[in-house]
Amino acid sequence: MNRRQLTIGVATTALAVAGQAQAAQFRRQPTRQAPSAPVDYRAAYTDQLSRLPAAVQNDVRMFYDLNGWRPVWNAARVNDLTAVARKTEAHGFASSDFFDFVGLAADPASADVRTTAAAMTYARTLAEGRVRPEDVEELWEMEKNHVDVATGLSNALSSNQIVSWFDGLPPTDIGYTNLSTGYLRYSRLARDGGWPSFPAGGSIEPGTSDPRIPNLIKRLVAEGDITPSAGTRLLSEGVTYGDELQTAVRGFQSRHGLLADGRIGAATQRSLGASAEDRARQIALNLERRRWLKRSLSPERIEVNTAAAIMVYWKDGRPVHSNRVVVGTPENQTPSLEKPFASVVANPPWYVPAGIARREILPRGPAYLAANNMYISNGSVIQRAGPTAALGYVKFELRDSYAIFLHDTPGKAAFNLAMRQRSHGCVRVQNAVEFARLLLSPDPSLLGQFDDAQVTRETKRIQTGREISVRLLYWTAFVDGQQRVAFREDVYKRDRKLAEALGIAVSLPDVVADGPTDANDVGP
Repeated sequence: MNRRQLTIGVATTALAVAGQAQAAQFRRQPTRQAPSAPVDYRAAYTDQLSRLPAAVQNDVRMFYDLNGWRPVWNAARVNDLTAVARKTEAHGFASSDFFDFVGLAADPASADVRTTAAAMTYARTLAEGRVRPEDVEELWEMEKNHVDVATGLSNALSSNQIVSWFDGLPPTDIGYTNLSTGYLRYSRLARDGGWPSFPAGGSIEPGTSDPRIPNLIKRLVAEGDITPSAGTRLLSEGVTYGDELQTAVRGFQSRHGLLADGRIGAATQRSLGASAEDRARQIALNLERRRWLKRSLSPERIEVNTAAAIMVYWKDGRPVHSNRVVVGTPENQTPSLEKPFASVVANPPWYVPAGIARREILPRGPAYLAANNMYISNGSVIQRAGPTAALGYVKFELRDSYAIFLHDTPGKAAFNLAMRQRSHGCVRVQNAVEFARLLLSPDPSLLGQFDDAQVTRETKRIQTGREISVRLLYWTAFVDGQQRVAFREDVYKRDRKLAEALGIAVSLPDVVADGPTDANDVGP
């Protein structure tokens, strides 16, 4: 990704010529092995190193410390690095973002150091991302990936494993690799002209006619929601919004996290208005987010995608359960956190955070507190456990989580909405009691304690007997269970901030809320 925009595609012909030019330059130079007479490369390389970007200087210095401050790049190694550069597009980059083989070959005196710097910069980007997550998110506390790129590159060169070493730096899990494949597809769509624009206008209702129907069909064919043969047939049938097209639109709506009712209203039209280029860039942003994270994951974990308001429970390395969730509003965003979870609380009271109490509860007076089973103790507002309590019948406690936790809720209607960013920052779990039973089911005695508490309505903390990792993530592009690239609109504006940090020009649709705000919802 360059500093002005994301260039989609790799100019492979120019890259090959450039790589050959630098390889030829190296062949014209003396052999790059240790000279018979001492040559003071250190002084020259140290001077060149001081002119490199500060972010890469330490890596380059460590690399040459490991290699005796001697030249390392010969023709064969440069050819291998050229092969690495041809793969940059799969990670959302252009090769020119990191490699200028023609420029490197044009200045033989500094070619070795600058080639090392380019390789190091690209390696660290693949391994750890290009920007620091803390610079683009207000609260980001997850386990980062860390790689010793100096030692890694040195070993890769000495063992002639340059290409395979670079291939192992980005995430290799199916989430990343599938999304990478999706990026290549959308970037190819963009290069080929994308899809026709979809002008905003009045809603298109099932069974009606609209002049925008041909553009709709072409858009759905381009993304695979309709087969090309079906698209050709539907185009020949005119501008009526019939049953077959409605089915395809419901698939599009589901893939974009919209209410899948077949009506083409404001929210669906905004999603239809996104260009192929912008969707490719949105995928690239999410590839970057995934590169930040450590590669080894706990085989048992809970993952919440706050952009999609979906929770997935992983057991033995496989997704075995998923629920809808309600997460924080844009004003009260659920942060990106990774924390251990080891206990559930049946029938929990709610110790109301001071800010919520001050702004939304205390001004309503004593009658409101009494009506909602609340009282004040030592200056804090507490809500007793009960059927209308904000935490419902179960709370999942996270350790050191800035008062962020998962919990049940008496307000079930919000789970039926498409836009479920409606809480004060905590995560409300659909069918939370059943989910708690699933987590406790490996130990019948613990499950029995929980079930007994649900009958007696006693407040009871029950240890799970094991730590379960909880990851709160923000992914606006991912591959769904049907191997389709799914998108969510940037409700927290984090895509926008990350794009600015990366220098990417991107224009994404605004979110359209599909339900009213409940003024009486003061829950966490």
